[in-house]
Amino acid sequence: MLHLKTAWSNIRRSPFQALAAVFVLAVTFFVTSILSILVYSSGQVLNYFETRPQVIAFLKEDTSSEVTATLQEKLKKDPRLKAVTYVSKEKALEIYKKATSDNPLLSELVSPSIFPASLEFSLVELGFADEVINELEKEEIVDQVGFTGVVGFGKESIQSIVDRLRNIIFYIKAGGTIFVATLLGTSFLVLLVIIGMRMTTRRTEVEILDLIGATPGFIRSPIVIEAILYSVFGVFLGWAACLILVLYSTPSIFSYFGEIPVLPRDTLSLLRLFGLVLVGEILVSLSLSLVGSVVAVSRARRRK
Repeated sequence: MLHLKTAWSNIRRSPFQALAAVFVLAVTFFVTSILSILVYSSGQVLNYFETRPQVIAFLKEDTSSEVTATLQEKLKKDPRLKAVTYVSKEKALEIYKKATSDNPLLSELVSPSIFPASLEFSLVELGFADEVINELEKEEIVDQVGFTGVVGFGKESIQSIVDRLRNIIFYIKAGGTIFVATLLGTSFLVLLVIIGMRMTTRRTEVEILDLIGATPGFIRSPIVIEAILYSVFGVFLGWAACLILVLYSTPSIFSYFGEIPVLPRDTLSLLRLFGLVLVGEILVSLSLSLVGSVVAVSRARRRK
């Protein structure tokens, strides 16, 4: 408690230095929060496009239900696939009627017999598409295999979209890491400068404490606590600014991306995501403040 009071007293004596340190740290962790959310959202978009396309295995006529069930169970056990469903002739006709509801004449001219039964499923990763389709084409009861995705997209165009998204995410991660590392380095230097100035103003006090036999830990503690206070305030301000910005922009983001889950849609999940970001940033900031304060104090004592 004594060290905390001393640290707070030092901050009040030089408020502009404290504001400079907190401001630099706040900017650093604001950018870090934005990049963390951006990486999360881009990953969600990539996962959406990878799992959106469906593979449809059209079954041959007069295929028995037992053989169909056997193939369906085999596909369900395949770790590359998910959401395996059986679509009968009647269900296929219902799907067709819904798709042509704006033109009833089209549905009146067809019957269930012209629609083949099928097995439909999604892929865990789009990269599995070729091998899965090749394996299905070798099944005796499979007539042909189709590959569908978002309306207007085929297999090749979806793969192209996924490849582009992967490149974008790579550049976001690489560029963001470099940028955040630069800001963290700047924050580290600012802490070193401010703590060095603190040690200079406390030189007489430190010498007296040395003479009366104070331990290095006792002398260092107020400086370390001061650096931790800078970090905690800076992290919280940067994180809070990012949270407010995202909450304010959420309706527009959801409206623009539609059904693509770029961010959690319920408030609790969104706050949980930001909570994880806050915990990670606090750990980084504490490491930064501890190392910076210890280095600055050690250098000041060596010069003395």
